[in-house]
Amino acid sequence: MTATTTDPAPVPPALPEWVALVREKVEGLRYGVVQLVVHDGRVTQIERTEKTRLPAERDASGRSSA
Repeated sequence: MTATTTDPAPVPPALPEWVALVREKVEGLRYGVVQLVVHDGRVTQIERTEKTRLPAERDASGRSSA
């Protein structure tokens, strides 16, 4: 009986630090924008703008008052 060896699963290359930061900014964001600023091919800034949505108010006829 011969033993078979299996190669370990390949290790993916390490992700840049900014990828983890973008994930952090996106988590929990319901409405908004995550924007990356790039200079010379490098991410230099991450901006997060979050919106708070309010339910539309209805008048007596059921139409939106906006």
